Amino acid sequence: MKQPMDRIMADLPPELAAEQLVNRLGIKITEWSRERVVGTMPVAGNRQPFGLLHGGASAALAETLGSLAAAAYVAPDGMLVGLELNCTHHRAARDGLVTGVCEPLHEGAQIGTYQVTITNDRDQLVCSARLTCLLRKGRNTGGR
Repeated sequence: MKQPMDRIMADLPPELAAEQLVNRLGIKITEWSRERVVGTMPVAGNRQPFGLLHGGASAALAETLGSLAAAAYVAPDGMLVGLELNCTHHRAARDGLVTGVCEPLHEGAQIGTYQVTITNDRDQLVCSARLTCLLRKGRNTGGR
């Protein structure tokens, strides 16, 4: 079965699919529904100079999961843009995988807010994040 991101990437021109941040960070989506989006990311390759998981990588994982949750809400022909991302880094991750779990806090006519918790292999909280998106159901303008 194809990963949800693989289905999205299949709709992109090959040159754009190859340069997507989710590929560079090694993000894998393991669950995707309106109620919950789950994904993993390796620490290796996503470290800062002190050998710890880079906070920006955690933020990218959080924004990816939140955006997918918002996409599920506005599907099939809506669009979304991120408005605000807030991340609190609770502890370092040094190795293995981190897992992000995203659930909606609010999904309205124009605004969606999503809570993301990122944990390490020992199920310890690494980062908590909140993403707010502008939502447009049924108004996909195709980038225009």
